[in-house]
Amino acid sequence: MRSAVLVAGTTSDAGKSVLAAGLCRWLTRRGVRTAPFKAQNMSNNSVVTPDGGEIGRAQAVQAAACGLEPSVRFNPVLLKPGGDRSSQVVVLGRAVGEVSALSYRERKAELFRTVLATLDGLRDDFEVVVCEGAGSPAEINLRAHDIANMGLARAADLPVLVVGDIDRGGVFAHLFGTLALLDPADQALVGGFVVNKFRGDPALLEPGLRQLRALTGRPVLGVLPWREELWLDAEDSLSYAADGVIGRPEPPHGDRWLRVAVVRLPRISNATDVEALACEPGVSVRFVTEPSRLADADLVVVPGSKATVADLRWLRATGLADAIAAHGGPVLGICGGFQMLGRTVEDAVESRAGVVPGLGLLDVDVRFEVDKTLNRPRGHAFGEPVTGYEIHHGVVTRNGEQGLITLPDGAPEGAVRGRVAGTHWHGLLENDGFRRAFLRWAAGHADREGFTPAPDVDFAGRRAAQLDLLGDLVADHLDTDAVWALLEKGSPPGLPVIPPAGAPPVA
Repeated sequence: MRSAVLVAGTTSDAGKSVLAAGLCRWLTRRGVRTAPFKAQNMSNNSVVTPDGGEIGRAQAVQAAACGLEPSVRFNPVLLKPGGDRSSQVVVLGRAVGEVSALSYRERKAELFRTVLATLDGLRDDFEVVVCEGAGSPAEINLRAHDIANMGLARAADLPVLVVGDIDRGGVFAHLFGTLALLDPADQALVGGFVVNKFRGDPALLEPGLRQLRALTGRPVLGVLPWREELWLDAEDSLSYAADGVIGRPEPPHGDRWLRVAVVRLPRISNATDVEALACEPGVSVRFVTEPSRLADADLVVVPGSKATVADLRWLRATGLADAIAAHGGPVLGICGGFQMLGRTVEDAVESRAGVVPGLGLLDVDVRFEVDKTLNRPRGHAFGEPVTGYEIHHGVVTRNGEQGLITLPDGAPEGAVRGRVAGTHWHGLLENDGFRRAFLRWAAGHADREGFTPAPDVDFAGRRAAQLDLLGDLVADHLDTDAVWALLEKGSPPGLPVIPPAGAPPVA
């Protein structure tokens, strides 16, 4: 078997990533050698592969669903937005420059060859490749240069599943309209629909499903129910609850809560770093965007950023910089956030702003280098063994503080002074022993004596359980025989074409 399928979505955050991960888990549990693939991802949430490359975090999660280590083959093109009109381009794990939306088009043909060659190699090495689209396949302004949705499906002859989020409302219009805006050759590849995040009585939905099939000639292959447990590894910070709360806070293990405020930077990267905190009983984690939200916070986290200097300016413009400095309780900076907490940032690479003063909470100077640091280091922190990963241009040129982490050769990483700590490492909080020690440190500096970390939270286990749940949802709520038929035979021939496809263009 040498098969592949494309999971497309009616919108961003419709459920492409989770459905792809669920299909990966379901197939792998059936003994099928499966790999994930996303031709082009646009995200500042990324991870480092074992060979020192960089890919989107969603593809790393999907790889875990397949029982695989992340690989640059799973996400050959990654765009990391650094501003409203420019992005860093990462090809097969390596940064190759900055592009604007228009200049990126000029590189599409070359990148598409890389994408197709990479997918072809995966299809040789695996029985099934589960491909995830990007955004919506019905973005008709972008179709001529598309390499991630129907452009990929046409070039690689992939059957397509289109998923829509019913929790947003208007799912039938989204599904029908997405299909209708595709040209006839694209429509021929769409083999069915999936409805995501349904809550309520399925009997009330059934008439709409029947009518959608009558209108389009395509079945709804499944209705995935809403599950509150599915919140880890969000593709971007906008996926979290509207009130900014991360996860589903559980009652405290001790007598008191620990309230964590995570600054939602405009160009936040790897927002998922704080999800491990949100798994802890008695820890309430929320994103904040204005100073008053820090007033009752016990711990403030300044996360990573794809545009450190620009986001530092934003902190000052919003008053958050002064609020962080005046907070009085513990503060943690991660990657770009760590750089902001220092004395100076010298940037001739991203912003080209030269030397910029930081918040001055740590006696650290940082200089941006052209080459990006990509690493999966090990060490010890707070008496615990730790691992993590590094993705940054900034390097510490002077550190007048005690290191937060001790590397195997005895060298320090990061910094800690009293109530303020910082590190370039992502994923540090996923280390269970360190996280509990860190929470005790934070509670002590926040005068939250009644807070006690739970002794048994297994973050890796929680992530694995979530992947199992995704596999269960596919097995229990999708027509898996129909999905298997799509994999073996492709989309059925003779599917109807839905107007206005094929209509003459409007002058």
